[in-house]
Amino acid sequence: MAKIAYILLCHKDPKAIIAQAERLTATGDYIAIHFDSSARAEDFRAIQAALGDNPNVVFARRRISCGWGEWSLVQASLYAVEAAEAKFHDATHFYMLSGDCMPIKSSVYIHDFLDRNDKDFVEGHDFFSSDWIKTGMKEDRLHYRHFFNERGQKWLFYQSLEWQRRLGLSREVPKDIRVRIGSQWWCLRRRTVEALLDFVRERPDIKKFFKTTWIPDETFFQTLVWHLIPEPQIECRTLTFLLFTDYGMPVNFYDDQYEMLMAQDSLFARKISPEATKLKGKLGALYSDDEAQFAISNEGPRMHAFLTGRGRIGRRYAQRFWEAESSLGRSRELLIVTCKKWHVAKRLLHQIAPQMNLPMVEYLFDEEDTAMPDLGGVESTLAKRTRHRRALVRMLMDHYDTDRLLICLDPKNLDLIQDFYSDRCTTRLLEIECNFTDEYLMGHARRVGLIAPKTPDESIDRLMPTIRYDVVYESERLKEADFPNAYRIREWVSPEENTNALAAFLTLPQDTARKIASADHIYAD
Repeated sequence: MAKIAYILLCHKDPKAIIAQAERLTATGDYIAIHFDSSARAEDFRAIQAALGDNPNVVFARRRISCGWGEWSLVQASLYAVEAAEAKFHDATHFYMLSGDCMPIKSSVYIHDFLDRNDKDFVEGHDFFSSDWIKTGMKEDRLHYRHFFNERGQKWLFYQSLEWQRRLGLSREVPKDIRVRIGSQWWCLRRRTVEALLDFVRERPDIKKFFKTTWIPDETFFQTLVWHLIPEPQIECRTLTFLLFTDYGMPVNFYDDQYEMLMAQDSLFARKISPEATKLKGKLGALYSDDEAQFAISNEGPRMHAFLTGRGRIGRRYAQRFWEAESSLGRSRELLIVTCKKWHVAKRLLHQIAPQMNLPMVEYLFDEEDTAMPDLGGVESTLAKRTRHRRALVRMLMDHYDTDRLLICLDPKNLDLIQDFYSDRCTTRLLEIECNFTDEYLMGHARRVGLIAPKTPDESIDRLMPTIRYDVVYESERLKEADFPNAYRIREWVSPEENTNALAAFLTLPQDTARKIASADHIYAD
């Protein structure tokens, strides 16, 4: 059975560190602690006093001051790894943690997972060809020597870099290694750690090179593991669940995210907010719960992107320059039916079809498999259709030899509707307003990937008000746009009340429009 030596780098909150160490060692595992030498001395003394008699705890043989982006973080990790490797001879795995990490699975689950997966878990993307680095310097991290900390010594950091550039003091990466990059939160098998420590002792040139690179905690272990271990024995991911904001800062997790964290395909999570006392209590109890069951849905990143992206998507629209001269034609008329319930809009089209000679295309910008004629490839993907929206509609009109076409759009496509309204053609809009049950909204969330079949009910309950609000918000945006020739029919009103809107939208006689509005089962789910 797996025996884990946790490698804990920390610099604050001695009570949380003590609780973390006691929790992890209570089930028979080990922990090696490096406490930053620049932190308060009394905090370290408190940790030593609480854990000094615990045989499953070891402290790094030397404490150093650590700075973000510096070699010191790697060196501190090596000191802790060396201490754990020397003392805990039966440790099978070494798992890197910070003081902000907490388990999101039970001890039984974690050990069973490692027993079933005889691999090293460490990211290792190619440094030069991958896009893992989103912002800031890239090649200069390696090709120049960094002696100063960019955060605390900004002027010296960039001045040193500029001097090296001017003097031509760039350097090459050691020729026999391929630099890799990834998350610093890894889990390695014992034989991998032993091979890595031996390699560091045998190759001082490698250590010397990384000592003056920038942010080596994202490259040192990653590069060496992938250099020493056959690729089939490595899984290129971290077992610690973490998210980042648009600005590259770690996302903090709070009390209301317990079920979401449990559902991730990870063993630990970072960062748990210091204020999330209830969450910490639940996760602490979860770790020792041998009967806990986990339904892995892994929807955390999508849910986070959805919730943080609201308010930024679809709020602005500007015409693309390559479409400026594209037009459907002044003499043509485009009719748009928009409804969140796609089946309702399709049923309405089926009622309209026998009453008038009007070509109709269902959700052509929303549904990949919408029935469409061959238009030379522009219709082949949703991306192409949307990119060439006016050209597509013009070609459809030409194909059907008509000056009038009816299409369906999801209400989220406000930019498309605005674009068609800005054309020289006549555009008419019919919005179908429906009632939305929780069951329907849940199905919608599954279809768009916000929730998975195994997402816990508690997570769904918290997400439902936001999904409902987004549906309402899409309708409100259409109203606020105040489009001309815009009409609405509503599920909750009588067919008589909907007849006038249908007659005006389709330019049909009242009797014909009433027949369409009175059709049975249009709104049934």
